Amino acid sequence: MTDTPSHDTAPDAGAAATGGAGTTGTGATGTGTTDPNAARDTDGMREKILEALKVVRDPEIPVNVVDLGLVYDVSIDDDGQVGVEMTLTSMGCPVQDLIQTDAELAVMKVEGVNAVSVEFVWSPPWSPQKMTEDGKKQMRMFGFNI
Repeated sequence: MTDTPSHDTAPDAGAAATGGAGTTGTGATGTGTTDPNAARDTDGMREKILEALKVVRDPEIPVNVVDLGLVYDVSIDDDGQVGVEMTLTSMGCPVQDLIQTDAELAVMKVEGVNAVSVEFVWSPPWSPQKMTEDGKKQMRMFGFNI
């Protein structure tokens, strides 16, 4: 079982991802029916996406973006379009474009994903309290006082 980041001021990512099943963005067409298999597998797909995002790292920090608590939300629609809402440890991070590209490439490798959009948000701001226990453990192993 994988720990997912908890965010005391952010909406429940699991509820948001589940609530996103069956919704479509602009330009969506259809008869109003929802594929029950797509809706049923949203949670499983979300877990696969979070697992895929664990390869994404800030080059200056030896912990992946999931365990750092940088991923705030993952939304998935019926067409396989994924939205990732995340933050960085600081505004103006010089590797923001690199992290965005790495996150997009990682998510695109997940079966069933047809498109991905990564959006950076700054509220709520990141803090070490958002890290998973695994992330804190990894930081301590590298000599950080967390």
